[in-house]
Amino acid sequence: MRALALVCLVAVGATAAQAFGQHSAWGGLGAAFAALLWLVWDNTRRLGVITWLRGEDGKEPPEVGGFEGEVMERVHKRFVQKDGMAADHATRLHEFLQAIEASPNGITLLLGDGRIEWCNPAAMEHFGIDVQRDRLQYVQNLVRHPVFAEHFRLGRFDTEIEIDAGASRGRGDMTLILRVRRYGEGRLLLLSRDITVLKRSERMRRNFIANVSHEIRTPLTVVRGFIETLQQFDLSKDEQQRYLTLIAQQASRMDTLVTDLLTLSKLEGSPLPSIGEWQPASTLFDEVLNDARSLAAVLGHTTQRIVGDVPAQLELAIQPSEWRSAMTNLLSNAVRYTPSDGQIAAGWRAMPDGGAEFYVQDSGVGIAPEHIPHLTERFYRVDQSRSRETGGTGLGLAIVKHVVQRHGGEVRIRSQLGKGSRFALYLPPRRVRAQAPVSLLAAAKVSTASRAD
Repeated sequence: MRALALVCLVAVGATAAQAFGQHSAWGGLGAAFAALLWLVWDNTRRLGVITWLRGEDGKEPPEVGGFEGEVMERVHKRFVQKDGMAADHATRLHEFLQAIEASPNGITLLLGDGRIEWCNPAAMEHFGIDVQRDRLQYVQNLVRHPVFAEHFRLGRFDTEIEIDAGASRGRGDMTLILRVRRYGEGRLLLLSRDITVLKRSERMRRNFIANVSHEIRTPLTVVRGFIETLQQFDLSKDEQQRYLTLIAQQASRMDTLVTDLLTLSKLEGSPLPSIGEWQPASTLFDEVLNDARSLAAVLGHTTQRIVGDVPAQLELAIQPSEWRSAMTNLLSNAVRYTPSDGQIAAGWRAMPDGGAEFYVQDSGVGIAPEHIPHLTERFYRVDQSRSRETGGTGLGLAIVKHVVQRHGGEVRIRSQLGKGSRFALYLPPRRVRAQAPVSLLAAAKVSTASRAD
């Protein structure tokens, strides 16, 4: 096509020049001039193609037509296809990096000699690494733990190791599982997983089992000893009655312990209470207050004064049986640990933020400050001998805390040795409301009825 176009252009140029000059020499000049024009035009098209290929003339190819145009069009389609694939790969790579950064497990990329290339936020948290500051630093210098140093030195990466990462960084309790993997061309991948919560839960489980075993074994030992005494010795009726009374006391203690354990298990395995059924705070409180006064009479605290106060219109969205248990626990503790001539004040009160709190304030012996943060722990006792005398299991305040937390609240404790204690159970605003007075409700009904007539 290009040769035919050249021949035609030369012929036209020669014919036109000869007709204009009316001499044969003019035909040759015309042919040469036509050939020159064609050469300029052809080179201009080629220059446009070269310029486009160099990326100097935008993304769209110039319209040159012919063979060059066909080539440029095909090349352009290939470029567009490649650009789309590159953009897709870039998007996928970005999403992959986002997933790695969002991973709760630590991921650290290392060179073959242990220098840090990159790490995600979880790894930065685990090892205290700043990816900008510590890039190309040796990981052995930053993770200072003898187990890890020896593991890295040996280079046997077929097993995982466990280290206490918190102690070396002055952060207290932090346990990590580390695993090193080889990948790529001589590179290493350091994976870290925080198992602090699992270790703490395992430790709490072991302590819980040990405490339960101890609490049950103690009364069982007493019961077995009394029974052996009754079986082996000829005792008087008064002595037999005394031993049987002690056996009954220990059996009651075990029964209380089992009941508290079942209550804790039920609380931990039950769904959270819904906000649907509302009830007056005074109804439940009156029952608990009467039980506390009855307990005071049984214990011989005849001069102990227990006063209560509840706003008349206060309504609560709570699980009644759970809160009856929690409120009874606080009031019964106050009765037991307050002298016979002491005073106990209890009740509900509205809070400025719209919530409410159930409080029990006594004039008892009080609690030392170092014990207060641990009072709601299972089996924690301020005074072992005093708890034994009052029949406590060490689970009561743990049950109280579970009940309150299940309702979105918290336990607040203030106490001073020799001056008494104040326990409060706070409920958030979404579980508290003030019911309209009865007179207002009646007026609203009358107004609605008159409009209907």
